[in-house]
Amino acid sequence: MNPVLDWTPPPFPPAKVLEGRYCRLEPIDPAKHLDDIWAAMAGHDGLWEWMPAHPPKDKAAYGELLATMVAKPGIVPFAVIDKADGKAKGHLWLMEIRPEQGVFEVGYITYSPALQRTRVASEAIYLCGAYGFSLGYRRYEWKCNNLNEPSKRAALRFGFQYEGLFRQHMVVKGRNRDTAWFSITDGEWPKRAEAFERWLAPENFDAAGRQKATLASLMQNAEAA
Repeated sequence: MNPVLDWTPPPFPPAKVLEGRYCRLEPIDPAKHLDDIWAAMAGHDGLWEWMPAHPPKDKAAYGELLATMVAKPGIVPFAVIDKADGKAKGHLWLMEIRPEQGVFEVGYITYSPALQRTRVASEAIYLCGAYGFSLGYRRYEWKCNNLNEPSKRAALRFGFQYEGLFRQHMVVKGRNRDTAWFSITDGEWPKRAEAFERWLAPENFDAAGRQKATLASLMQNAEAA
């Protein structure tokens, strides 16, 4: 069936601060964020293995990269701020934004080692989803190189559903990229959001910061409910 939708295309997402419990997403401002991001990223060239860009050679080059993000049309780039110390430790984009279809994607996720496997890193993905769906979008996408196993595992952990493989989808840095596609729809989001919120709750962590219930298990429970 192809039901007629009682739906109005949403606006393009305005660039604004997205506030969470552990992190804050701020529209990228090279003058404000470069020092912290460079300090967090410098020397970790392996983080760029799956990215379309090569690792910036120095701080000035990183500043130029951030400036191109700000100038690029059709995306909303965010710096990921760790509220524990107020430092920017990574960045990501809202991208592939198609208001006429109600689709948006989180991508170009570049997390420093200090950000990886933290509540901040996961909450950033939740904040992006909550923002898009609050505007009236219907579909939240995650795409990655099919060889990027950590990214595929992360997508499933965050509640995205695997949809399939686009073979020979892109050429990135002179190499073929088969792209794995994942999504969350607006009908699925409320349960996914509840799982995120339960995982992020302070009572889900012990005094040493260890999680009691995993996000993957909470997502599975949400799926079964």
